Amino acid sequence: MRIEDYAMIGDMQSAALVGRDGSIDWLCLPRFDSPSCFSALLGGDRNGHWWLGPTGRHPATRRRYRPDTLILESEWDTPTGTVRVIDFMPPRDKNPDVVRIVEGVSGEVEMSTHLRVRFDYGRIVPWVRRSDGHLQAIGGPDSVWLHSPVPLKGGDYAHRATFTVREGQRLPFVFTWHPSHEPMPPQISAEGQLNETEAMWTEWVARCAHEGPHREAVVRSLITLKALTYAPTGGIVAAPTTSLPEDIGGVRNWDYRFCWLRDATLALEAMISSGYIEEAGAWRAWLLRAIAGRPQDLQIMYGVAGERRLPELELTWLDGYEDSRPVRIGNGAVNQLQLDVYGEVMNCLFVARKMGLGADDRAWAIQRELLAYVEEHWDEPDEGLWEVRGPRRHFTHSKIMCWVALDRAVRYCEEFGRVGPLERWQRLRDTIHAEICDKGYDPVRNTFTQSYGSTELDAALLLMPLVGFLPIDDPRVTGTVAAIEKELLSDGFVLRYPVAADNDVDGLAGAEGAFLACSFWLVEVMALQGRKQEAEELFGRLLGLRNDLGLLAEEYDPRYARLVGNFPQAFSHVPLVHAARALS
Repeated sequence: MRIEDYAMIGDMQSAALVGRDGSIDWLCLPRFDSPSCFSALLGGDRNGHWWLGPTGRHPATRRRYRPDTLILESEWDTPTGTVRVIDFMPPRDKNPDVVRIVEGVSGEVEMSTHLRVRFDYGRIVPWVRRSDGHLQAIGGPDSVWLHSPVPLKGGDYAHRATFTVREGQRLPFVFTWHPSHEPMPPQISAEGQLNETEAMWTEWVARCAHEGPHREAVVRSLITLKALTYAPTGGIVAAPTTSLPEDIGGVRNWDYRFCWLRDATLALEAMISSGYIEEAGAWRAWLLRAIAGRPQDLQIMYGVAGERRLPELELTWLDGYEDSRPVRIGNGAVNQLQLDVYGEVMNCLFVARKMGLGADDRAWAIQRELLAYVEEHWDEPDEGLWEVRGPRRHFTHSKIMCWVALDRAVRYCEEFGRVGPLERWQRLRDTIHAEICDKGYDPVRNTFTQSYGSTELDAALLLMPLVGFLPIDDPRVTGTVAAIEKELLSDGFVLRYPVAADNDVDGLAGAEGAFLACSFWLVEVMALQGRKQEAEELFGRLLGLRNDLGLLAEEYDPRYARLVGNFPQAFSHVPLVHAARALS
């Protein structure tokens, strides 16, 4: 199936991808970054999946999320009747559950299910036994139970069943994980948990402050961002998947199941602007724990509980999504220097404070330590926003975000009475600004460039007026926007930078799709420029790239007219919210 054929269900600690055919092809338990027990997404059915649908395995006739929830309903119309499967993961008490309720809508339908559990990313074949009518699979530290209303027969290291559901019948299947050294946890009530899960989501959505146009798209994006939040700590993962390719068949395959400071801060800004201050408080607490220590040890990303070691490995036994190898877990970019992160952290905390998040002396103390690091290192080259794996450069966007860090520190002092070396910060802020305008700007072409001395463009430069570096009507901003529209558009969508054989900026071979966040940034810029109709048209095209459930991957590949990259992607849904707000 294509990436856009999947839906996500989750419990704010992990998530599953459910295919249009009713197969759960990806699930990591008990956390987003745990080894998967269903890995068919990156290999095949032999690597673990759980299919449930009408016999014959056909795509659903239609599907939807229940309004304002993450509860998935898939329906099949067959010659003998209509059946619905309700999929969700209830917010957990202790152990994670996946609940699948088969409901007969009309007539009668022959159903089938096929369960193949494979722990450790499809590598470990578990030992399976029956106990009191329930099925248990156990392997190393992992144990799962399937509570099934129909008996399953084993064979070929999998379990299958065929049964008939009639109008009015509801048959619940419950899949539960727990550590293998613990006894079987109590069985939950599928129907009771369905009601509680629906109530939880609808009550959360009711707090949304966005009342402008495109509310449906904004709400779906906010639900997605909430689902990508690791509830116990407040950390936000970039995506629930690893190694979904940016270039089908290529090597741009990365693990996104971690908390990037950049992605998290931007996600929090979207939530804050929509009225969710509590989430900002939880994230600030996560941030302070994660980055506690020396500012020079600040990482660009952490594990969901603040872990720092995220070694990158290749899983050679998995073929990759559509033969896109290698499949990676962990992320080597954790060791990169990305100076823009300091600006994003400072800006997010500033916005949260302005929106009503209470003062925190410890937070300000850590912010001052981060600013001291910026003062010492702002003029160094780095790997930049796009985590290039080529040589370090003086990326213009990185310098702009260093300016943002100093600017927000100055405004903290001026607006909230915080104490700091105000005059020194003001002088350095002005110094950085002047250098960027001198070394990062090409006066011949009237555009800012990707890095000092470069002739290349970078879509991240669209953020310049959005963070307040220069006003939207500054001729240099106007020129930069025009140049990006001329040189970085592909089928009307924005590439993040030129990817060609003679451009070694990222040190990787292969092409990639249009980075969706960049196109949403262009919508915001167009709106600020007063180009309302053009902004609405581009925003409408971007909304049209969402799958039928309102979800977006990281990129869109115009060559194949399909979504690519990890899915669903926080960094795509965040700027959707900001763009909708700009249009309102």
